[in-house]
Amino acid sequence: MAAGMDFISSHKSLLVILFGFLGLFSFTVEAATKKYQFDIQVKNVSRLCHAKPIVTVNGRFPGPTIYVREGDRVQVNVTNHAKYNMSIHWHGIKQYRNGWADGPAYITQCPIQTGSSYTYDFNVTGQRGTLWWHAHILWLRATVYGAIVIMPKPGTPFPFPQPAREFEILLGEWWHNDVEAVETQGNQMGLPPNMSDAHTINGKPGPLFPCSEKHTYAMEVEQGKTYLLRIINAALDDELFFAIAGHNMTVVEVDAVYTKPFTTQAILIAPGQTTNVLVKANQVAGRYFVATRTFMDAPIPVDSKSATAIFQYKGIPNTVLPFLPFLPAANDTRFALSYNKKLRSLNSPLYPANVPLQVDRKLFYTIGLAKNSCPTCVNGTRLLASLNNVSFVMPQTALLQAHYFNIKGVYRTDFPDKPSTTFNYTGAPLTANLGTLTGTRISKVPFNSTVELVLQDTNLLTVESHPFHLHGYNFFVVGTGIGNFNPAKDPAKYNLVDPIERNTVGVPTGGWTAIRFRADNPGVWFMHCHLELHTGWGLKTAFLVEDGPGQDQSVVPPPKDLPTC
Repeated sequence: MAAGMDFISSHKSLLVILFGFLGLFSFTVEAATKKYQFDIQVKNVSRLCHAKPIVTVNGRFPGPTIYVREGDRVQVNVTNHAKYNMSIHWHGIKQYRNGWADGPAYITQCPIQTGSSYTYDFNVTGQRGTLWWHAHILWLRATVYGAIVIMPKPGTPFPFPQPAREFEILLGEWWHNDVEAVETQGNQMGLPPNMSDAHTINGKPGPLFPCSEKHTYAMEVEQGKTYLLRIINAALDDELFFAIAGHNMTVVEVDAVYTKPFTTQAILIAPGQTTNVLVKANQVAGRYFVATRTFMDAPIPVDSKSATAIFQYKGIPNTVLPFLPFLPAANDTRFALSYNKKLRSLNSPLYPANVPLQVDRKLFYTIGLAKNSCPTCVNGTRLLASLNNVSFVMPQTALLQAHYFNIKGVYRTDFPDKPSTTFNYTGAPLTANLGTLTGTRISKVPFNSTVELVLQDTNLLTVESHPFHLHGYNFFVVGTGIGNFNPAKDPAKYNLVDPIERNTVGVPTGGWTAIRFRADNPGVWFMHCHLELHTGWGLKTAFLVEDGPGQDQSVVPPPKDLPTC
């Protein structure tokens, strides 16, 4: 009997060891460390009968996709072989307490100098879906960008039908000339730089452009199967429509947040945003064009040509001519407003929408353009963009480093909570400057406080839509409207139940958008228009979120290889 008990006891011990080992194995699977090497290299690339050197990652355009699971740790060593200084932003990753890995040059880090390296080291916590990475200095993100695919934890299904296959779709722009030269020329002239020569789908303009037959992206699909498209707008300056000829799309996620599914013929996606859609290959077997084209409902010239790819059923020869899709008119405001209104958070028990219901700090930011004197410019003036009449000046020392090491004189924390001058923001066009100021001014926000920010477009020079991105956070889009925000009436119409949660939101042309977030991520976090043109003109600021009182509520120490200015 004793021998039997010893056997049972020994057997139990073995089981404990075995299950302990399996538990450890399970943990390592769920929380793996994914390592990547990014070599910033210049490579000659040909598009539209033109060849030119472009800045790439690992010689690829677009760059490599980062594949991770929720809970993983990511380490990306970036080595800069190009003549330009470089920084990489992991767009939409929350980087809790770890702004050192966020990437915007002169905000959270100094750029990586030519010949130097820096390792971005961060955790992917509480996020799953499609995000992306891109250069965050100068206009280098024109060619330096790629997808981030975050799969759910093992054993956790999607809250929608499992697709047969996934495709990553990155929408971008192409210039014949060197992009940095285009930007420099515009700044010297005091005018907007030349618009792009074409849009691209996965770096390719498609067969509607000259010399582009071999530069066409194609997806092969099988009859009756459902596919997940992970769509990213990596364009520098254009909001885009996207559609597939003859096929509806079901939107299931934006900015790595699940949505209430809805079906649409086309989507609208602003620079910085991501959208996941399901597409069923349920039409007559053939070849169908996938197309993207600019949305612009302001009196501003844009590139209206369509970039195309192919949605091709298996077994159909390439000689079959594709069908063209329906795309809304370039200025279809009604479609844009209607589409954005359909976006709602899933708000399920597993994926709740934790909207802040009480607000500690109310902010009202006006978006405006202005002309400042520039004796060396063609017209004697230079365009500026501003929030609350403050045009942001980039510092020479990174803001997070200045904050963490208490370096004085780099920034001021007196960014105004509201504009100094009240006027009819969206009324008759105003050409007055309204005394636009310049400076490195940011807002200080107490840890864990709740913030409501209303972004108001204005008719200073012109109205225009603006996609705003907040680093380090998701926020809830609780309201939007056309015209001037009315603080007495509009908050009563807010959606505080299932508003869409995202990291980049469009402010409609001549309208306003209200967002809410809880400031629970300490550090310095950039907020800017994701139209690179406007960012360069100063349409940006930052939030300094103070440390909290708890042990895990302060900014972590910087890594040893943090670049210096």
